[in-house]
Amino acid sequence: MDLIDTLRSTGAVRDFTDEPVDDAVVARILDTARFAPSGANAQAWRVVVVKDPAVRTRLRDLYLPPWVDYLALRAAGLRPWSPVNDRGEEAAALATGTGPAGESVGGMAAHLDEVPVLLAVFADLSQLAAVDRDLDRYSLAGGASVYPFAWSILLAARAEGLGGVLTTMLIRAEDEVKELLGAQDPLVLAAVIALGHPVHQPRRLTRQPLESFTTVDRVGGAPFSPDAS
Repeated sequence: MDLIDTLRSTGAVRDFTDEPVDDAVVARILDTARFAPSGANAQAWRVVVVKDPAVRTRLRDLYLPPWVDYLALRAAGLRPWSPVNDRGEEAAALATGTGPAGESVGGMAAHLDEVPVLLAVFADLSQLAAVDRDLDRYSLAGGASVYPFAWSILLAARAEGLGGVLTTMLIRAEDEVKELLGAQDPLVLAAVIALGHPVHQPRRLTRQPLESFTTVDRVGGAPFSPDAS
């Protein structure tokens, strides 16, 4: 695929056919993704390809409670777990149970164990240059050494004709996931990536226009546009 077309058509895919994905394809995807950039070229990631049906079932069971919470927070008009949320509002939203009951949740959440490929991506904290570690705000910078790799997995999968999605929901159950997959400190869970043959492959994605998020000289500056004089 053309690179620009790949970048413009790699959307989140959560519905997969039953067609299996050969291990050789998964190996090619990961072999390509390993060229992603990382701070000091530390490549501070570890990947677990989850195959054991019992382990997959346990991951699904761990996924469902935070997913139900996510839906409840969304139903209450909150961005789930935003660092700037009022914690009291979050607690109230979860207490009201405005989301669906766990047994009524459908989609990928209810069938995570059936996804053709499940990749657990861990980050080695000892190898992350989290330059914002000591700021009095939520830390983001360390992820710059891990999430480009995760995104490269999705791009490489797209080039193989697959679809997928990066989900961070299981981080809400990180301790259990680490124990289940044998991950010890300083490894932390960065994401779980689901891959497979998509029921529908996205072709046209909807995104905000360039001028809506890019300005000149200041955050409140004039919208950046190649047509501006």
